[in-house]
Amino acid sequence: MPHYIGIILDEKRLEQVKGTPVEEKIQPIFGGTLKMLVVEVPDEKSQQILKEFERARIDSRGFIEDVPVAFRRAVFEEIAKAKSLDVIDNVLQRLPEIQELAKKEAEYIPPPEIE
Repeated sequence: MPHYIGIILDEKRLEQVKGTPVEEKIQPIFGGTLKMLVVEVPDEKSQQILKEFERARIDSRGFIEDVPVAFRRAVFEEIAKAKSLDVIDNVLQRLPEIQELAKKEAEYIPPPEIE
């Protein structure tokens, strides 16, 4: 059974996917106040994610939650680069880099990047 990762989109992220096939897959949440992309994760890959990040869990909706900010950021970076939601393999290849960034988050959660 697949699980899912939800990526919340701010204005900057919306601009990066505008005009791509990914734009059609944006879902409104909270009455349209926020926008989200839902990435499907096959069961074996979701188990790998849960094993790599001790705080990660699967909620009652089947969404993988409590992963590091660095992981979600990497998922979006791969979506923006590939113009597709089929990015989990690419993200998992970046696990060593993501884990290093996640260690820093345990001490200090970085603020969002605002330009």
